[in-house]
Amino acid sequence: MTANKRRFKAEIDGHTYTIIGTASDRHMQTVTRMMNEQITQLKKLAPDMSDTEIATLLAFNAISDQVDKQAELLKMQTDDADK
Repeated sequence: MTANKRRFKAEIDGHTYTIIGTASDRHMQTVTRMMNEQITQLKKLAPDMSDTEIATLLAFNAISDQVDKQAELLKMQTDDADK
């Protein structure tokens, strides 16, 4: 493990995970809080969904958001290059 990677314990939906990465504790706490909020919301909206279905939907939404952000960044870079 490189010097800048750290361990962070996150409790997500009642399960404890050890996350290894370079993000700050504040970042990891924010991600953990947001995940738990979204899990709680999905459980209220669709109580019949399994934990696996909820996790899959959260992952899909996260990747969808990432694709949107990458498209925005590419557009900004293209707009800047055209100036």
